[in-house]
Amino acid sequence: MAAGSEATTPVIVAAGAGGEEGEHVKPFKPEKAKEIIMSLQQPAVFCNMVFDWPARHWNAKYLSQVLHGKQIRFRMGMKSMSTVPQFETTCNYIEATLEEFLTWNCDQSSISGPFRDYDPSKFWAYADYKYFVSLFEDKTDLFQDVKWSDFGFPGRNGQESTLWIGSLGAHTPCHLDSYGCNLVFQVQGRKRWHLFPPEDTPFLYPTRIPYEESSVFSKINVVNPDLKRFPQFRKAQRHTVTLSPGQVLERKWQEGTQLLLLVKRRMDFGGRQSTRVLFVPRHWWHYVESIDPVTVSINSWIELEEDHLARVEEAITRMLVCALKTAENPQNTRAWLNPTEVEETSHAVNCCYLNAAVSAFFDRCRTSEVVEIQALRTDGEHMKKEELNVCNHMEVGQTGSQNLTTGTDKPEAASPFGPDLVPVAQRSEEPPSERGGIFGSDGKDFVDKDGEHFGKLHCAKRQQIMSNSENAIEEQIASNTTTAPSQTFISTDDLLDCLVNPQVTRIVAQLLIQGRSL
Repeated sequence: MAAGSEATTPVIVAAGAGGEEGEHVKPFKPEKAKEIIMSLQQPAVFCNMVFDWPARHWNAKYLSQVLHGKQIRFRMGMKSMSTVPQFETTCNYIEATLEEFLTWNCDQSSISGPFRDYDPSKFWAYADYKYFVSLFEDKTDLFQDVKWSDFGFPGRNGQESTLWIGSLGAHTPCHLDSYGCNLVFQVQGRKRWHLFPPEDTPFLYPTRIPYEESSVFSKINVVNPDLKRFPQFRKAQRHTVTLSPGQVLERKWQEGTQLLLLVKRRMDFGGRQSTRVLFVPRHWWHYVESIDPVTVSINSWIELEEDHLARVEEAITRMLVCALKTAENPQNTRAWLNPTEVEETSHAVNCCYLNAAVSAFFDRCRTSEVVEIQALRTDGEHMKKEELNVCNHMEVGQTGSQNLTTGTDKPEAASPFGPDLVPVAQRSEEPPSERGGIFGSDGKDFVDKDGEHFGKLHCAKRQQIMSNSENAIEEQIASNTTTAPSQTFISTDDLLDCLVNPQVTRIVAQLLIQGRSL
């Protein structure tokens, strides 16, 4: 069937669904969905897993009725094409209701109330990071409208979820999350995701200013990069996906080829509107932008075993950043501390935080066989071993068949990809226009420039990329000085960029833990 044509026949239930074809059958059982989430090392879109969630109907108008009169904090940013990222520390903030937001966003003829100083043609608004437990504190029954248990996490619902409501242009700067992996359910409107793999970290020029626990920001505006200042960004592997409700992708494999047939479908499962959930693996960089007048998303961060060590790394980062930046200017924390950080930043508090993180790590070691202290190396061997493990997760056979492995000693398993699990692959060209999207394109969101499926990124190729990444760290530091030859002054931020580079804090955390375990 030609791409873009309409179809009314029911979608084929994915292999391994464990049920008969029918309008109420989900493509993956919870146990299988969790297995995929815990082993998959690339972003992917789950289709038709949440078609029965009550939260499907949570558009902005409905939420404005549910939250009638409730004041919500909106981040206000400029609609501009600057090469400098719009960090949260540079934005303005207002308190407003969802009714006032919708009036401002839809009726631009009469701007009044909290939004009166913001021309909607020049500004965007974003109610981001709104935790259900705070937003719906007096309506806890709504937690049940979100059922992450369908993905293999029993009891997980809205209580562990976050709501995002934005206008056209609203976005989060490019960053990676230090903890967990991410599941994102798009409820209303479209959002475009720009994703980069963990091994691209040196090419993204990481910084911890502004500081936010669990978020490592990029110095680059990835949708309008300054390549003269950040030349290594050219090496970054951009993956893009436009996430939107109300369509489903049918993807058929032709034996022995990589032929993809993409079919847009607006309705599925007996007239039910189809749904999609994006899976973002651990430490994948992402820049997320709203490309429709109103967007609503729900997400949940899934805890991982690696988070125990990551908390030690974050505690080290917090102590260094707060100590140096506070010493530099004790009166102006707003310039470097993200508005989401509300806890005290004193050295005494941060020392307690670090000790608690280390203690929690050892408590976990005593109760779990998963974490092995012996695996921690001071000479970087652990990092290389981890990179090889990632490689083994993604390794595929040389015969052309796609496989996913969960370890070096386990037999290869069949690829989980199919009609209801769509991988997000690398793009070799500029980001798509707002008219296009993952399900209305020619398939380039799924296949790279060589016609090779992203899942077939061979171990040797990935090792070469990682080797290039290591070399780029030195080039990245050098680029910070060569961009302004007349400036020989080294600022506190310059020093911090080196001290709290993610790869440096990893080594420091390993040394710290090793010293305590002797």
